[in-house]
Amino acid sequence: MTQTRYAFIKAQWHKDIVDKALDGFCELIPPAQVDVVDVPGAFELPLMARDMAASGRYAAVACAALVVDGGIYRHDFVAQAVVDGLMRAGLDSGVPVLSVSLTPHHFQETPHHMAIYEAHFVQKGREAAEAALGIVAARQALTRQAA
Repeated sequence: MTQTRYAFIKAQWHKDIVDKALDGFCELIPPAQVDVVDVPGAFELPLMARDMAASGRYAAVACAALVVDGGIYRHDFVAQAVVDGLMRAGLDSGVPVLSVSLTPHHFQETPHHMAIYEAHFVQKGREAAEAALGIVAARQALTRQAA
């Protein structure tokens, strides 16, 4: 049976911006087909992605976070760990795990920057939905060819 449900996990750090990715995602995938889970921050995304992917309930899992450069090198380590963990969750589970995890280098909590990144996350959410639909279709085609 083909899965028609998708998981969307979003970090709550900078939630006003990160939540916009879900808005974009749901422009292409109906909200009724999307289970949404909030986690405290980006670092918690891979574990939840692994668990949701391993559940067998989802065609794909999308994860969104904003890891900001606070002027120290820590954000680079966090961002790399998150992306590596998401990739591993997908490879280990066999379910596509997609990242909408961004690390801007000059983010400032000003109305101007907030507006820019909110719009950017809507677009990235759309792109994640396109990727989810595309990889699911490609894998289904591969399965049909092998049959």
